[in-house]
Amino acid sequence: MASQSDVKISVTVSPDELKAFITLFPGEENSGVSRADIVSALQGQRIVYGIREDVIDACCSNPIYNESICVAEGLPAQNGRNGSVNYHFDTTVDKTPTVLEDGRINYRELNLIQSVKQGQLLCTVVPPVMGIQGMTVKGKPIPAVNGKPAVLPRGKNVHSSEDGQSLYASTDGEVEYLDTTKVSVYTNHEIPADVDNSTGNINFVGSVIIKGNVLSGFSVEAGGNVEIYGVVEGATIRAGGNIILRRGMQGMGKGTLIAGGDIVARYIEYSNVEAQNNIQSEAVMHSNVKCGNKLELTGRKGLLVGGTCKVGKIIVAKVIGSHMATVTDLEVGTDPTVRERYKQVKEELTSGESDVKKADQAITILKKLEGMGALTPDKQEILTKSVRTKIYLSSRLEELKREMLVLDEKLQMEVSGKVRCLNTIYPGVKVTIGTCMMYVKESLQYCTLYRDGADIRVGAVDR
Repeated sequence: MASQSDVKISVTVSPDELKAFITLFPGEENSGVSRADIVSALQGQRIVYGIREDVIDACCSNPIYNESICVAEGLPAQNGRNGSVNYHFDTTVDKTPTVLEDGRINYRELNLIQSVKQGQLLCTVVPPVMGIQGMTVKGKPIPAVNGKPAVLPRGKNVHSSEDGQSLYASTDGEVEYLDTTKVSVYTNHEIPADVDNSTGNINFVGSVIIKGNVLSGFSVEAGGNVEIYGVVEGATIRAGGNIILRRGMQGMGKGTLIAGGDIVARYIEYSNVEAQNNIQSEAVMHSNVKCGNKLELTGRKGLLVGGTCKVGKIIVAKVIGSHMATVTDLEVGTDPTVRERYKQVKEELTSGESDVKKADQAITILKKLEGMGALTPDKQEILTKSVRTKIYLSSRLEELKREMLVLDEKLQMEVSGKVRCLNTIYPGVKVTIGTCMMYVKESLQYCTLYRDGADIRVGAVDR
């Protein structure tokens, strides 16, 4: 485009119309260029947005010829950002074992299960970011793409917040992130094979189902039930509910079963077993058994031999002991947990009373020094601590004495235990019911042992 001076101005626009350029071509007189000339040239090409006034001023005061100069810039559109989901648990399970301080690799603590509690926050939605419209140098709007909202990955046993922006667990269980689209909580955790180095120890708030064996040295802890299809070796199984062993346990002297409910197993050998309620099996051999209610050994063998059994109410078995006079110690009529707590409280009482005496002696000596005016700051601090200790211990002793009375009442009441034999009790068996004791010296058959006053009697099997 020609100007009023002899300088020619050429205006070009980039294909996306985001930049406009001018090129100055000198005339014969080289009379320079004015602002009006440049503005007029831009208007001729409909350049109205993003004009750089500083560039125009520079071209007027110090023109550069035969060179393309950017004189206007548009505004590119800014596309929005899609919404996303923030997960408040680990969505990638790392099966790499941890390396211990001494360099050994710990294959047992793999932490492959992510347990969550009811009401726990699982994930939150991050809202999308809207796009920002752009503008060409010719004043044409450039549309922007808005971000899309994220979808809450709602699966099973989860619920969303009222605003639909957060996801919570509806129950205790294992959280799983499936196919990157669903977050679910499962109350059961199933292990398709053995509990070994590939799984590590199991710790889960719900119930655990193990289709294989549990190898020695590993542990399974569950807030619910534990069901094991294979054999349990020298492992530790703890359940808040029931423990069900489809086969049995070969504990090798270190295997442990602890259940808040019942224990059901085909057989139990050389193990430590504790159930708050009942234990049912075909055979219990050379094991230490504690059971709050009933120990029942039926089925084909119905065998109870070796070890010790402390049972709250009744032991029912076909065969107790063996013809080799294997030492078998039975104690019924008292909940073993009550008896053990009684023993703990008694020991704590004795220890506490001894500590109170020591505190009294220290206070007496220090008080004498105080009366003589010979109490140093260090001894003053010891006196203060001794007085505090005595106050705390006295209060604790009162609590223990009250608990002791309650436990003592329970022990006095629960003396109605029985041992029912559906076949033979062999010599070598020791039976304790409450405070009464009896050693079986000759084989007994089809009978019930029960307490009568200060003695243990042998009665009919269905008594």
